[in-house]
Amino acid sequence: MENIDNVLNKLSKSKFRNGFRLTDKDKDYIKNKGMTKIKEHAYDFINQRLAPAYIKNDGKQTPVKGHPVFIAQPATATCCRSCLYKWHHISKGRCLAKKEIDYVVSLIIEWINIHK
Repeated sequence: MENIDNVLNKLSKSKFRNGFRLTDKDKDYIKNKGMTKIKEHAYDFINQRLAPAYIKNDGKQTPVKGHPVFIAQPATATCCRSCLYKWHHISKGRCLAKKEIDYVVSLIIEWINIHK
């Protein structure tokens, strides 16, 4: 796993990944809930939707609106196991290790901090 700043720099060069933006509603939600709560939500979402070895609807399990974490996931290529493999070299077919979950959440939170 690479340094988060390096990864975010690479992702910012992708037209698709760079096209995601937080709405004013998302920014208000972040301000009202605080980053500690947003990070808790990120851990919950990643543990439920990305960490299992096999995901029934992989590639379609992450909405692209409705929560700041959902916006950050495709922006950081942490939306599905295929993107996680392609961009972060984290293999499919096994549960994510705690270290990998921490990395994914840190990446998401850093992206949100930059864009809020």
